[in-house]
Amino acid sequence: MKISGFTMVKNVSKLYYPIKASIESILPICDEFIIALGDCDDDDDTREIIESIGSDKIRIIDTVWDTDKYQGGTVYAQQTDFAKSHCKGDWLFYIQADEVIHEKYLPVIKSRCEELVDDEDIEALLFKYIHFWGDYNHYNLTHSWYPKEIRLVKNQKDIHSWRDAQSFRRIPNFDGVNHKQEEGTYKLKCALIDAYVYHYGWVRPPSYMQKKKRAFSSVYIGKKKANEIYDSQSDEFDYGPLKYAEIFEGTHPKLMDEWISQMNWQDKLRQDGAYPANRPKTKHEKIKYKIVTWIEQKILGGRMIGGFKNYILLKK
Repeated sequence: MKISGFTMVKNVSKLYYPIKASIESILPICDEFIIALGDCDDDDDTREIIESIGSDKIRIIDTVWDTDKYQGGTVYAQQTDFAKSHCKGDWLFYIQADEVIHEKYLPVIKSRCEELVDDEDIEALLFKYIHFWGDYNHYNLTHSWYPKEIRLVKNQKDIHSWRDAQSFRRIPNFDGVNHKQEEGTYKLKCALIDAYVYHYGWVRPPSYMQKKKRAFSSVYIGKKKANEIYDSQSDEFDYGPLKYAEIFEGTHPKLMDEWISQMNWQDKLRQDGAYPANRPKTKHEKIKYKIVTWIEQKILGGRMIGGFKNYILLKK
């Protein structure tokens, strides 16, 4: 059995992604690691960071992002598919540049892959998630954040990255463009793995967080509209009072130690206080999601009420 790791990246160093820790966190169980490296800006050094890992398992493939052809965030899925198409393993481990796997889960992941590699009922493996917020001591546990997602898929050609690369679907006769296609697509049959993805996408210095939000909006709605929105906002993202987030009492992956030691924006975070009146609310701060979350966590023991699940979970 062989495992291929893969990801797609562009300008991740200038937007404060822990790309090195992300790649290195799964590299020990991968036989190869494919990286689709987009056409980065001149002031970005993502390539140099990746090359500094110094592993002969890593293969960088240069690409150019075509956001005119792949609109509404689907360029992320197209680039993910491009990297996936170069993988040779039986299992393909997709990890995004702001995701890191704790070293304690590597034996669990490898064992689960070996157990199910020949099981034709299983097309993918489903991971649990911890979504950190603001700093490395808080995380969000609310209805508006996905609690599980697919990150390991079997190496089958009609399994494609879907929508904006958050997940995967089986898309027979895929046209290569419409990653948001729903008709004629199929959710993957998954087995749960007892492992977490540590998601650090919302842990950045406030100025970098705002730059990242602007960059993402540019991909989804175009640079002109994104600039119109963000030019009228603060240059620094406001995480809001952290008292509403959960306290993280576990340990972070060892590969994150150096990254975490560089945190220098604690004085810009608020533990208490109200939300500024002119601050756009994030999804999990809206009252309807707070109510649903309270019911899920306090009454239903963590079971979700409805919610979108892009997978079919089998008991395996």
